Formats: sequence, C-alpha cells, structure tokens
Amino acid sequence: MAFIRANGIVLHHHVTGRTDAPALVFSNSLGSDFRIWQAVAPAFADRFRVLLYDKRGHGLSDAPPAPYTMDDHTDDLLALLDHLEIQSAALVGLSVGGMIAQRAAVRAPGRVRALVLCCTAAKIGAPELWAERISAVEKGGIEPIADNVLQRWFTSDFRKTRPDVVAGWRNMLVRIPAHGYAGTCAAIRDADLTADAGRIDAPTLCIAGDQDGSTPADVVRNTASLIPGARFALIEGCGHIPCIEKPAALTQLIQNHLQEAGLV
Repeated sequence: MAFIRANGIVLHHHVTGRTDAPALVFSNSLGSDFRIWQAVAPAFADRFRVLLYDKRGHGLSDAPPAPYTMDDHTDDLLALLDHLEIQSAALVGLSVGGMIAQRAAVRAPGRVRALVLCCTAAKIGAPELWAERISAVEKGGIEPIADNVLQRWFTSDFRKTRPDVVAGWRNMLVRIPAHGYAGTCAAIRDADLTADAGRIDAPTLCIAGDQDGSTPADVVRNTASLIPGARFALIEGCGHIPCIEKPAALTQLIQNHLQEAGLV
C-alpha cells in the first residue's frame, strides 16, 4: 500500500509494471475501490506502468467533507500524476471514473494519450435521482441501498451463480464512507460534460455492458457519438462492472484499443 498527499488529501494508490513504459491509469466507479481491477490490471504490467488509486471518499483515501465536484476528483488525479512524475498516461475510467477521465482529457489534453470510457457517459442520470440517493445515504448510510446498487452492477445470472463473490463486493460497497459516497453522488449530479465532449482529441473507446442498469448501452453509445473519432463496443452478458463480471472481454478490448492508439 502506498499513500501520498496530493491536492491537499491523502490518496491511496498502487503502482506496478515497468517504470520505463507508458503509464496506464485505472479510475474506479462510485462505491468501489481499486480492487475492482484485480482481474484486469495485471495483464498490462509487462508493457505499462500501471497506476491504481482510490478516489477521494473511497477505499483508503481521505474522505473530506462533502459535497465534491468533478473538478475536485480531476484535480486529485492530476496532482497524483504530478507527484509520481507521470507526464502523460492512457486513462481507463469506469462510471464516475470515466467522467473523471473525460474531464482530465479536456482540461489537460497533452497529458491524456488514450481513453477507455467504460460504462459511463457525458451525463449520468437526472439530478432528481441523485438527490434522492444522497438523501437516502445521508439518512441511513449505504446499507439500505446496497442491494439495489448490486442489481445495477451485476446481471441476474451473475448474482445467482456467484452469490459469495457478490456478497464480497457488497461488503466493499457498504464499507465506503457514507459521506464520501454521497459527496461523489453530488459530483455526478452536477456534472454535465456534454458541451466539452467534442474537445476530446485522445483516441477514445466507449464500452457498455448490454445489461447495465446504471448507464445503459444507448447512453454510452450516445457519448461515443459526441467524441470525435470515438468507437463503441458492447460486452454481452454484462452489467455495470465488467472488470468484475467480464474481465477477459474487457481486457481484450482495452488491449486492442491501446495497440491501435500506438501505445503497445
């Protein structure tokens, strides 16, 4: 485990792979920590300097008072890259991690060499949805909403056939600090990246799960249509967290995209 203070908060992170290789950063979804990449990230360690990190309010990183903004999360990432002396990187972002990646690509285009936007969009959900979720978490914590979240994260088949695995990831979810979760909900609620999507010039791949209950495939496909030159790919039999449910398929798509972007 490694910890550094960046942008005024302590961030938990892990670096693996080759120090002389291009950097590849994985950014997590709402309610998760970087362990969700455990079946994907190792596949890139022989060709990349791989960075995993817990965003603010999640995992072992600091959880400052809520609410947060998408620029808060983006500032954290850019400050972490500065601390690690990473001048540029390919970014793989899942859900809110994908929104952070989009924002970084607009704010610091010279630092983003390629984007993989997984189960994410330029705008996710209506403000009323997020206000309702924030209120529920502030009143009762994450536990009361956890099962509904898991229904969006994973397909029915995965939940039925892998109950112990799902229970373990549920444990991760409910142990996220409630105010860190709610703070990031506020960041998603207030972020509309649609107007800036056309400014993204990094090679971009947008990936959806065909049974994603949080960012349906059509929403992800629409975001791909806003980004110049972006491609869209669909993973079948998959919900919102393909790095857990379909890691081999996701790994292959990322590998192919990075190769086409000239990074492999």
